Amino acid sequence: MIEYKLDNIDWKILNILQFDAGISNIELADQVCLSPSPCSRRVKNLEQLGYITRRVTLLDPKKAGLPVTVFVQVTMHQQIKKDLDHFANQVINWPEVMECYLMTGDFDYLIRVVTPDLLSYQEFLDEKLTQVEGLDHVKSSFSLKPICYKTELPLGHLIL
Repeated sequence: MIEYKLDNIDWKILNILQFDAGISNIELADQVCLSPSPCSRRVKNLEQLGYITRRVTLLDPKKAGLPVTVFVQVTMHQQIKKDLDHFANQVINWPEVMECYLMTGDFDYLIRVVTPDLLSYQEFLDEKLTQVEGLDHVKSSFSLKPICYKTELPLGHLIL
C-alpha cells in the first residue's frame, strides 16, 4: 500500500471541515483555491484514509435539556485487563457518557456525563455506574459553567 502524505491544501481542508462540516464543496474549494472536482476528490480521499472519521452537528446541551455536566473519576479495585475491558464495554453503551478516558495517576477512568438534572445523575450512579463489577471508588465533580469547549483540533502547526 502506498503511503499518502498530506499536503498543505489537505490540512487546510481538514481545518475548515472540522470547524464547519456543513460547508458546501464549492465554498470549501474556493477557500482552499481549488476547483470543486479536485476538492471533492481530496475530501473523499481524506475520508478513506481515516482523517475524517465522521461528520456531526453539535447541539447546545442546555437547549437539548441536558444542563448538568459531571466529571467522574472512577477507580477500579484492580487494574486487570478483564475488569478494564468489562468496564469499557459497559460505558460505551450508556448514552449519558459523552467521553471516557483510561488514565494514569490517582484514578483509572475520567468520564464526562450529561444529564437533565441531579436526580437523573443519581439514577445513573445507582442503576449503571456503581453496578459495574470491579469498581472501587467514584468521585463526582459538577461543572458550574463551561469556560472553554472546543471540538476542532489545533492544526496550525501543520498548515504553512
